[in-house]
Amino acid sequence: MPIPWRMIGILLLALGAFAVAWQLQDWRYGRQLAEQARLNAEVLNQQNFAAASAQQAEQDKRLALEQRLAASEQTHYRALSDAQRDQDRLRDRLATADVRLSVLLDASDVAPGCNVPATAGPGGVDHATVRARLDPAHAQRIITITDSGDRGLIALQACQAYVRALAPEHFE
Repeated sequence: MPIPWRMIGILLLALGAFAVAWQLQDWRYGRQLAEQARLNAEVLNQQNFAAASAQQAEQDKRLALEQRLAASEQTHYRALSDAQRDQDRLRDRLATADVRLSVLLDASDVAPGCNVPATAGPGGVDHATVRARLDPAHAQRIITITDSGDRGLIALQACQAYVRALAPEHFE
């Protein structure tokens, strides 16, 4: 049986058309994959940019908080050192008898035989009030107690400022 050349030609033409169609489909599919890869890369870049922006914003907030806390710490340290300096001056003045601590007494409750003058001396500013001068050792103890109280109040203010700086939305 002779090979029909026409049939082979049609078959070759069909195979060629099929190969061309296959190649076109491959190019189209390749182009779609490339477009999808480009879109995915764009989305990924946008997500990376958004994440980097969010991270930068958080770092900026953290830096601002650290700066506020450092300023607050300096302020409270200065207040603590000022209070300490004032307490030290008062102690020195008490020790050198430059200053005397005294208390007001209830004139109706003065013990019999206690001769506390009712009028102010030449250096006094209170007129007609009964005052008693404290023993210097007791005055020093009172200054020590007030110093501890001052330090406690300054430390409390520092803690409150720290908490307010960390969670400002709770204190508005």
